Amino acid sequence: MKPIAFCLLACVLAFPGILQGQIIIIDHPGRPIPRPRPPFIPVPSEFIIKEVNLQAGIQDQSAKVQISQVFKNTGGATLEATFMFPVPDEAQISGLTLMVDGKELAGRLLKKEEARRIYEEIVRRRRDPALLEYIGQGLFQTSVFPIPPGAERTVEIRYAQLLRKDSGLVDLLLPIGTAKHANRPVETVNVNVRVEAAQPIKTIYSPTHKVEITRPDDKHAVCKLTLKNITSPGDLRLMYGTEAGLVGMNLISYRPKKDEPGYFLLLAEPEVKTAQSKTIEKTMVFVFDRSGSMGGEKFKQAQEALKYLVSRLAPTDLFNIVAYDSNVESFRPELQKGDAETIKAALGFIDGLFAGGSTNIDGALTTALAMLKDSSRPNYVLFLTDGLPTVGERNEMKIAANAKQGNQVKARMFNFGVGYDVNSRLLDRLSRDHRGLSVYVRPEENIEAHVSSLYNKIGSPLLTDLAIKFDFTPAPATGTAEPISRTYPRELPDLFHGEQLVWVGRYNHPGDATVTMTGSLAGEKKTFTLSTKFVDESKDETNGFVEKLWATRRIGEIIDELDLKGQNQELVDELVKLSIQHGIMTPYTSFLADETVNLAQSSAIRGETRRRAESGLSKSEGRAGFAQRAAKQKFGGFGGGGFGGDVPAEAKSMRVQDEEGNEREIDTVRNVGQKTFFRKNKQWRDSTVTEEQEKQATRVRQFSQEYFDLAVKHGGTLAKYIAFEEPVLVNLEGTTYQIDPADDATSPSPN
Repeated sequence: MKPIAFCLLACVLAFPGILQGQIIIIDHPGRPIPRPRPPFIPVPSEFIIKEVNLQAGIQDQSAKVQISQVFKNTGGATLEATFMFPVPDEAQISGLTLMVDGKELAGRLLKKEEARRIYEEIVRRRRDPALLEYIGQGLFQTSVFPIPPGAERTVEIRYAQLLRKDSGLVDLLLPIGTAKHANRPVETVNVNVRVEAAQPIKTIYSPTHKVEITRPDDKHAVCKLTLKNITSPGDLRLMYGTEAGLVGMNLISYRPKKDEPGYFLLLAEPEVKTAQSKTIEKTMVFVFDRSGSMGGEKFKQAQEALKYLVSRLAPTDLFNIVAYDSNVESFRPELQKGDAETIKAALGFIDGLFAGGSTNIDGALTTALAMLKDSSRPNYVLFLTDGLPTVGERNEMKIAANAKQGNQVKARMFNFGVGYDVNSRLLDRLSRDHRGLSVYVRPEENIEAHVSSLYNKIGSPLLTDLAIKFDFTPAPATGTAEPISRTYPRELPDLFHGEQLVWVGRYNHPGDATVTMTGSLAGEKKTFTLSTKFVDESKDETNGFVEKLWATRRIGEIIDELDLKGQNQELVDELVKLSIQHGIMTPYTSFLADETVNLAQSSAIRGETRRRAESGLSKSEGRAGFAQRAAKQKFGGFGGGGFGGDVPAEAKSMRVQDEEGNEREIDTVRNVGQKTFFRKNKQWRDSTVTEEQEKQATRVRQFSQEYFDLAVKHGGTLAKYIAFEEPVLVNLEGTTYQIDPADDATSPSPN
């Protein structure tokens, strides 16, 4: 039989006398967040992970986790398998059970000294540095089990854990990220997390994945995630907070350098039961493009989408429909109530629309905005178009100016660009001027799905005219920098039922603070407060995702400024700096991923970025213009509307888009923790290493004793930064290290 050693979601070839019949659990003293963290070990080619199912139940701060995995032996020999599962001391893991095809395997705990010896031996023989962050920690070993050729084994692990609570948020980390080291994609990863709390659940947020969250009532939530054919899922992190009242708020701060401004993330979400019991009166005007280019299946989809929107109106809502081609026609001369009889008539009006004629965008928007008179209630314009303005006013700047002048009630405008022929820059200008967002629908995509998805988010406003104020104790000294700056989204959105405000910014004044949020609820002013603390200096990278989220939003803002206000070298320079520091590749900096580009040639890089930005953003229509505005929303977080978004994930590859809208996958840039590495000249380079630091780097041979001592010195937290298969140049706590390849003549060869 061929021996093999498993870890959670991954496995390695074992070697005689080392891991025969063991399950391994590794303790992580000093880890900033108690969490199970399986080692990252490559999967041999004759072995695949078919399926991973992860179920977690959280009750207040207690979690019960069950992970089931299906492994298959695709080789011709029987594999003798063991299983590995590391757990930090402070995670307070209890009741851990390992089952293989329904049979429980017994195990025993090894001391850290023996554990370190075993891990060093694995790393040396496998030439695989993935286990570095676990070296020097404890191991728990169990019995061996065979897997015949072609057979499958279902491995299940169960444990209970007491979760950490910080800044009012209960924090859960689920270990699904080890699959990213598999040689083949995992066919299916299913995650289901059920949350139950004694107090009403308000904020619930994942900085790592876009999870589907349902809220059956105010004390329960279900979070689901499904990934298909995935090689780099990353561990799933989920945080939730509880608070009684209409709106709950939580604030997370992160300040890696004491002499520089910190970063903060503010989450705010309304209670669930309010959405079920109270409806806020609103006004909605639907502006519908019926020009000739909207013919065929596209027009039918748009009609169904409009009918969906109208049918969702409440009797207390006011609405109207403005249909336009060369001419502009309204359903009724003035706003109507959304009662059953009027809705029926409106649906008939929609059925009677047909495509034909040119596109009078200016006339349609001017007509729609003129209908809005009452600023005491939320006002929304939903504008759908598939083309460029061809009659009436055709200058995009004048169209935008006319709309701005006509919006007397601060209505929010949400735009749908259908197909590649829209003037995407005009739509973005309109959404920015009117505190909304633009959604772009590709020709092959379903219009109705996009429209209904947006309306499900904005159809139930709770608080409008949001404002947020910070009061620090003690107050900042006169003449000092503004305590809060560079907040995104730039304009606060309305707070909708079922949606969460995700607001990021920088801070210069650490210490205790009171956050006050005000908003209008059905014309009545409401005030909500949060007592919080902005950290003076972060001791670890636990909340480092806040910095990356801010950088992502800032990049979106920079691109928007370049797009709508023209080129600015200072903004281009900042774009380059953020892209390199955080590994956020934009259509204008994606060339940095090329191995031939020298990151030290800053002047040439800034010039090339500006050239690409000018070339790309000059295209306001066509496939390239469409794709770039759609990509811009990825950085802004749902069009800058503040509905959340992704943080750059740890992965071995990423997809990037150039200024022409073409996408490609690259494997020369990696985001690892808080660092970004670029592959240059057959080695990985930490983006923070300067040329002078490189000259003074301390050289360490990979897989040498000094190499392992370096990993142990940093307690596993920073060891991931030297866990590369190839040479790496990296800064660690004030020292620059050059990790050179192992000397194959003196190092032991893999088994």
